[in-house]
Amino acid sequence: FNSSSYGASNGSDSKKLRVEEAPPSRVLHIRKLPNEASETEVIALGLPFGKVTNILTLKGKNQAFLEMGTEETAITMVNYYSTVTPHIRNVPVFIQYSNHKELKTDAGNQRTQAVLQAVSAVQSGGSPSSDVQEALAAASSPVLRIIIDNMFYPVTLDVLQQIFSKFGTVMKIITFTKNNQFQALLQFSDPVNAQQAKLALDGQNIYNSCCTLRIDFSKLVNLNVKYNNDKSRDYTRPELPAGDGQPSIDPSVAAAFSKDSNSLLGKIPGALNPLSAAAAAAAAAGRVALAGQTGSSGVLLVSNLNEEVSNTPAHTHTLYGDVQRVKILYNKKDSALIQMSDGNQAQLAMSHLNGQKMYGKIIRVTLSKHQTVALPRDGLDDQGLTKDYANSPLHRFKKPGSKNFQNIFPPSATLHLSNVPQDVTEDDLRLLFSNAGGTVKAFKFFQDRKMALIQMSTVEEAIQALIDLHNYNMGGSQHLRVSFSKSTI
Repeated sequence: FNSSSYGASNGSDSKKLRVEEAPPSRVLHIRKLPNEASETEVIALGLPFGKVTNILTLKGKNQAFLEMGTEETAITMVNYYSTVTPHIRNVPVFIQYSNHKELKTDAGNQRTQAVLQAVSAVQSGGSPSSDVQEALAAASSPVLRIIIDNMFYPVTLDVLQQIFSKFGTVMKIITFTKNNQFQALLQFSDPVNAQQAKLALDGQNIYNSCCTLRIDFSKLVNLNVKYNNDKSRDYTRPELPAGDGQPSIDPSVAAAFSKDSNSLLGKIPGALNPLSAAAAAAAAAGRVALAGQTGSSGVLLVSNLNEEVSNTPAHTHTLYGDVQRVKILYNKKDSALIQMSDGNQAQLAMSHLNGQKMYGKIIRVTLSKHQTVALPRDGLDDQGLTKDYANSPLHRFKKPGSKNFQNIFPPSATLHLSNVPQDVTEDDLRLLFSNAGGTVKAFKFFQDRKMALIQMSTVEEAIQALIDLHNYNMGGSQHLRVSFSKSTI
């Protein structure tokens, strides 16, 4: 393309340093670029404001022209940068309207077109959710820093590679635990891919209702990987050693994930949707037998229950989903079928409750081969063994995206109480929970006193207190809400 006409008409502009020269235009003139600035970095300046339709860089002059999709987006961008100085590679750059109304460059300039296409693909998938400044802060780095919140299922290096490779070539990954949180650094071959992955994946869940991705650009531009094992991997150097005492990734786990690849993150964006992959993840942690279970059934078989306490099944499972129906087995009264709203909730309940002690007995929870729990036929008395909870007030997860999904934790001795009436004291609550048959070890009100943490002496006591006291009427139609807490007092 002929860049001389662009250079000539604007070369003089750059000497005057007055921004009012040209009237608003969707073409912006960017000056004082650092020598090594790439087209991608210049495009990143415009990305948060809307579609970028063309770019022309004048390498020798440290200038570029950026064409936005509409004049409005260009005006928004210029106004924003008049208050916040844009930087590329820590160098301040200057932006003003150009005298050109559009950029005419050769369509033959394939690289530019490829860069723009990659960027517009991201944009059609949704505009950047994060704050404009954040999107601009380090958009030039090919390295992402990933933190995983609500990690109820193990997330492995291979799962991350599988998710992120949908956006470009993943070259290196390092995983580590910091402040009790699983984190990773992941390097793409190109910063554009890192930008795309961040836009599409930040805030998404890997498994339904848990394992939320929090993604930022890293200040590092290159990762140094010494070992290929289940903590770090350099895909460009397969010959690296596994390192001292670090197993290379277990082939059976890798197989479990690859076998499940159609459900594992098959559809992005949206919830990343592999709860059958949760079966694989839980298997990796040794929690569930992976006997071809795809997790599609919402029905659980719970056995070794304490027969004298018949309300146990329904109440414990309100924690991990909404129980629809419960059937205690006629010939085997210590077992029950429990139908959840869907397979994901069943999977969650199974992984958290299997092997827990309830009313003195260790319960077993597995997925049932039944797809539903049948209600008794009209007029047939089944001695109250089948109960329908479809309209139960105990349901916590009716609203899609409900906050309750973010507060699902494994059974623990510490319980979180909410909806506490203003006039209820610490002594009232301690007494209530002691009467449920346990010993209260510690108690703490939150600042607004509507919520509190209460610690029982064992997990079993906490489970029992939760079963007895969730939805307990505290008077004046205020019902206490009880769930397991991840905090301790």
